[in-house]
Amino acid sequence: MKKIFYQSSLPRSGSTLLQNILAQNKDIYSTPTSPVACYVQNMREVYTNNVNVLAQDEVSMKLAFQSMCNQSMQGYFNSLTTSPYILDKSRAWMHNYEFIEFITSSKPKIICMVRDLRDIFCSNEKNYRKNPHKSRQDFGMGNANTLPKRIDVWASENNFLGGTIDSLNDAIMVGTIKDMLLIKYENLCLYPDKEIEKIYKYLEIPFFNHDFDNVTQSTHENDQLHGIFGLHTIRNRVEMLPSDSFQILGKDMCDWIYNNYKWFFETFNYSK
Repeated sequence: MKKIFYQSSLPRSGSTLLQNILAQNKDIYSTPTSPVACYVQNMREVYTNNVNVLAQDEVSMKLAFQSMCNQSMQGYFNSLTTSPYILDKSRAWMHNYEFIEFITSSKPKIICMVRDLRDIFCSNEKNYRKNPHKSRQDFGMGNANTLPKRIDVWASENNFLGGTIDSLNDAIMVGTIKDMLLIKYENLCLYPDKEIEKIYKYLEIPFFNHDFDNVTQSTHENDQLHGIFGLHTIRNRVEMLPSDSFQILGKDMCDWIYNNYKWFFETFNYSK
């Protein structure tokens, strides 16, 4: 039986980079953005609402549902890899901690990468500006024709960024965050040896020496489907580039992000 671990990180925080670093270890199968969380969530909807489930004994149906989810996850990865360890990447795992615990009857190990939110919003804005030839409606931006309006869109709970930030905040408030491993993107770039060692200790698997100067991209996704805000290409070398959020967003918008998400900056020790 494979050991399945999870990565549920903020967008634009180095999650794809981390997956590809760990993929250097052939014992680890690192997924691209994975549908597994969606599969089991959809099964949960059927279990909860289907009349054929509701008409049967509740206890036996609950046990059968748990077994089906667990075995379907194993079956999914058995068809894809012979590696004993899986690192499944999906933003959905963050707010499904208790559901994974129910499926596997054990506390899940979830890695969450975070990054200075000003740099995350800045990354979105740079991608927006790089694509003036594309329809603004295709970006899901509506009439957000100013920088403050675009930041409002990305910060909304229905957006991929705002929704993930909300999930992280909820994990902090309910306490599940204490059982996750938080990795700061900045630390991964500056001290990759130290941060990767943390990950192996957290996952409790044999250590592997990684090459941070030659990271080959092994996870591949069709970014035409994800759009310009979901790019999944990486640099081959792990390095820290200087922040340009104040240049791109300006001081007023950077201050707005800091003040609006003060809990984030204080929790993860990012300075103003």
